[in-house]
Order: sequence, then C-alpha cells, then structure tokens
Amino acid sequence: MILAADIGGTKSNLAIYETAGGELRRVAWQRYLSREYPTFEAVLGAFLREFRAEGKISAAGIGAAGPVTGTEVKITHLKWHIRAESVSGEIGGKPVAMLNDLEAAGHGLARLGPKDLFTLNAGRPVDRANRALIAAGTGLGEAILTWNGAGYSVLATEGGHCDFAARNETEIELLRFMKRRFENVCYDQIVSGKGFKRIHEFFAPGVKHPSFDDPASDGAPEICGQAKCASCAACVKTLDLWVSLYGSEAGNLALKCLARGGVYVGGGIAPKVLDQLKDGAFFDSFSRKSNFGILLRDFPIYIVVNEDAPLLGAASCAAALAGIRI
Repeated sequence: MILAADIGGTKSNLAIYETAGGELRRVAWQRYLSREYPTFEAVLGAFLREFRAEGKISAAGIGAAGPVTGTEVKITHLKWHIRAESVSGEIGGKPVAMLNDLEAAGHGLARLGPKDLFTLNAGRPVDRANRALIAAGTGLGEAILTWNGAGYSVLATEGGHCDFAARNETEIELLRFMKRRFENVCYDQIVSGKGFKRIHEFFAPGVKHPSFDDPASDGAPEICGQAKCASCAACVKTLDLWVSLYGSEAGNLALKCLARGGVYVGGGIAPKVLDQLKDGAFFDSFSRKSNFGILLRDFPIYIVVNEDAPLLGAASCAAALAGIRI
C-alpha cells in the first residue's frame, strides 16, 4: 500500500492507495486541520492508527506547501519542519518521496480524466508543449511542466512569492494599503485564502463579518458566500477583484513559460468559485498582456475540479521510488 499526503497551512489530507492491477485505488482518506497538531508526525501517527495501517505501507509520497531542500521541507504557512527520514521511521523504514505540493499536483495531472477538469478556454493546445499549474489555497503555489521525451517533468517554484504588480488605480491603492502591513507585498498575500479578508478590509474597513473575529479564519468562505448571494457589496467587490488578480497572475505565469500545452488552475478555492471564474473576468485579465493578448488567447485553460490531484501525484512518485509500476 502507498501512503500519500497533501500538507498545507490550513489542512492536511492523507490517503492510502492500493496498486493492484497497475492502478491507484484509494482505500482510505482523512482530512486533518493542520494547526490542531504540533507536528506532521502527530498527524501521520493518528492516521496510521485510525486505519490500522502500521507496518503495511510500502512507500510514502509527501506533498508539502513549502520549498523542498534535499529531503526536508519547512511549511511556509505553518511551524512544521518535515524530514523524509522522520516520516520513513513512522512507516517502518520504507522510502519517502518529498515533494513541493504543486510539484505533487503537477504529477497528479497525468492521472486526471475529462471529468476532473473544466475547460475555461479551449484554445489551441500544442502537443508536448510547456504547461503551467497555478493553485490558490492558504497560499499561492505555482509550477511549470516540461516535456522530457517520455512524459512531463514538474518544476517546483515559489513564484507565488514574487512581487505584486498593480495594473490600475484601484490596485495601486491596494498596494499602498498592503505596504502599510508588509515591507514586501507579493501575490501570495493577496491571491490566496487569506487575501480575501485583506481585500475586503481595503474596500470596507468598517464592515465586519462574524468570521473576522476568529484569528484562525481567513474569512474566505463567508466573503465568497455573501458575494454569491450579493448580500454584501464589499464582498462582491472583493471576490470580483480577487478573481481578476488570479487571472492576471495566471497569465503572468503562462507568459514566463509559454504554456502552449495548457494552464491548469488547481487548489481548493477554484472549484468553490467556479461560476465567478467562468464569467469572463479571469480570462480577460489572463489575456490582457501588452502585445501578447492574441497569443495568450490560444492557450488552453483548465480548472482542476478534482482536489485529489496532489495526493495522486504524491502516490505516483512514491510508487516509482519503491519500484512499483502503475
């Protein structure tokens, strides 16, 4: 059996897959709130005990939201430091693949079917051309996929932490607002779950919602919910601007790697705001790039609606590390 984990600042998803018949078949899954546990090992121990999996794991794949250095990773938005050696000790000394979460999700794309993707822009895909993956969740992750002759290699990046670039007067004022809080303002601070409350406070500093009083909440579910039913004007403006900025940064990434093979929008937020992503603002911002708007309109854009992509990718890499063909 293969253990897979998708570790983020808000939640940690763990799963067990069987590999009989050359396929990955999920036999166990659980979600944990990351901040309720002092370490990843504590989460892993709870998961293994719950599903009585001690001694049954052949390999593990860990996708974690942070830069991987060698065989360890420090979670960007959480005080966890995960080491492959420590994880291996929890599963009987078996091999562990340590991946950035977007790297894991990138490997997972190969295991998705048509029902797992919503085509936002059909474009004119080029076979074996570069692909881009961008995913907003607790933070903003980005990855690049390049063809290696046999399949796609996934290049992990920390592109979400690049400097935020304002495009108009509203965004210039948002940048000034953010500069009062942060010395350096990056996309990760805005185009992410935690960015919703910050944009809302920018538009309407005097308007508070119940979730704003919870320091552990980013306010995103409440803001999105009120925006969808138009019960709060500030929430509507917040979601509109957030979607526009998401599209703009997706276009930036697509230009940087010339993603003629497709741009994939993953993460936990996209499926929840799919109607807003479909209304045109995302694609307009994506393709509004100086002299390259016509070029970008030919790039396919897919919304990943299957949130298990990082788990599937982590499991695939773990199986390969253990010499299991799937």
